[in-house]
Amino acid sequence: MEAIFAAINGIFSFIGPLSDFLWDFPTNMKWYASIPILGNFSLAIILLMGSGIYFSLRLGFVQITEFKRGLLTMAHKKHTEIGISPLAAFFLSSAMRVGPGNIIGVTGAISVGGPGALFWMWLSAFFGMAVAYVESVLAQIFKERKDDEYVGGLPFYGRRLLGNKVWIGCFLSVLYILYAMCCLPAQAFNVVSSVGVMTTIVTGAEIAAGSSFYYVVGAIVIVISAIITFGGIRKLTKITDKMVPVMAVVYLVIVLVLALLNLDRLPYFFSAVFGGAFTQEAFFGGTFGTILSQGVKRGLMSNEAGQGTITMPAAAADADHPCEQGDISAIGVFLDTIVICTLTGFVVVMAHCWTGADGAAWGKLDKLPKFIASVAELTGGQGLHQAVTFLVTFCFCLFAYTCLLGMISFSEIAANRISRSSSFINMIRVIGLFVAAFGIMCNIAGYELGNLWAFSDLGNIMIVYFNIPILYCGAKLVFKAHEHYAKNDGTPFTGEVVGIPLEYWDNKAKK
Repeated sequence: MEAIFAAINGIFSFIGPLSDFLWDFPTNMKWYASIPILGNFSLAIILLMGSGIYFSLRLGFVQITEFKRGLLTMAHKKHTEIGISPLAAFFLSSAMRVGPGNIIGVTGAISVGGPGALFWMWLSAFFGMAVAYVESVLAQIFKERKDDEYVGGLPFYGRRLLGNKVWIGCFLSVLYILYAMCCLPAQAFNVVSSVGVMTTIVTGAEIAAGSSFYYVVGAIVIVISAIITFGGIRKLTKITDKMVPVMAVVYLVIVLVLALLNLDRLPYFFSAVFGGAFTQEAFFGGTFGTILSQGVKRGLMSNEAGQGTITMPAAAADADHPCEQGDISAIGVFLDTIVICTLTGFVVVMAHCWTGADGAAWGKLDKLPKFIASVAELTGGQGLHQAVTFLVTFCFCLFAYTCLLGMISFSEIAANRISRSSSFINMIRVIGLFVAAFGIMCNIAGYELGNLWAFSDLGNIMIVYFNIPILYCGAKLVFKAHEHYAKNDGTPFTGEVVGIPLEYWDNKAKK
């Protein structure tokens, strides 16, 4: 088995360097890097931040003006016979957004770029809210009905906006499915590993990598996942409606307790974050690019604004107007990065282990152990440390598991652009479960497929490079829809509002 894992690692050995090249391009070229200020900005950062700034200005900073309206839309209880409610769509997208990256991604960004990376994460999230608004409105505009569900998202609006060519929709579907499938092993790995850590904390006994315990846990995870995913999107939302609030609240309480226990460190947190982002050394000492890129890159990988990967649940919602779901998607980015990622940043920065005498030891730790080490620094007592570590690991487990379910289900929605036959959709589900089981087998064997995990980085940037230009192709439609929504004059949204026929919305208005 180890030989198979080693062979797979070898096959994917090119992924990491290729991903780094695309993320850093063209800052990895001397002529560009030598340009003052501009040389710090990669194409990915320019696309993401630039698009966020442009859409924010063009839409009148919708992330601020429509924030309250979005909250009221979510708070309104809506019975839906077709699709899912806007609130259920919010929880479903949050199940995917709020993942292990909210802990290990933020920890990694601060480890490499320092506390200042957190500021740029905030800024990228603020402008990313506008990008999320645009892509989610497009997902709603071009959604289609399938039995008692709605399907849509990047493959659907991409096809319509690029000449309505079948191959474009299929290509974008395959691109997302490949991305999701290559992320699944890591999420399944994280789930089973977390269960093992929690069991060790409770029993005090270390569980060997090849123990039958992991086989049992792995089998249970796959069986439960199969029951949920084969139940369809509506069944999945019943799960995420409960899991997302629990994991968010538990994590919030943990960090608030740690903050209360370390109130004297709060001033250091803010001075470290803002000082690290704007120091003279950062701008002129060559570290600004690293701080900025870590903040934007990890912010994107956490909230996924601009990727189009969260547009599938946005399309699944039974909204009264496309812009309703745009507001809610923007709030999803806020929850993920401004709230959840900031909580992680509080712990890591306030502990500031990397600045102490054990800084060398910190540098040798992996990302999750770094976070656990920060928790240990802030808890003090051994009993409290055990309890907090268990709860943090529990949250990490839920973060990973909701991502696992989301990736399989979103792949299913994307696959509808290729074929809507039940056999094809079931095949996508089976492949997703098989890939997740493969990740669990890696855990049991005690083997990490580092190069395969790096595929998520590559998938992120590849989808960004395709999705952002498509958003500009559909931007005029979003602007017209936004103007209609802002009027709030009681007239229904139809294709006439944006100037093109829209089968779903036109039929809805006739009823």
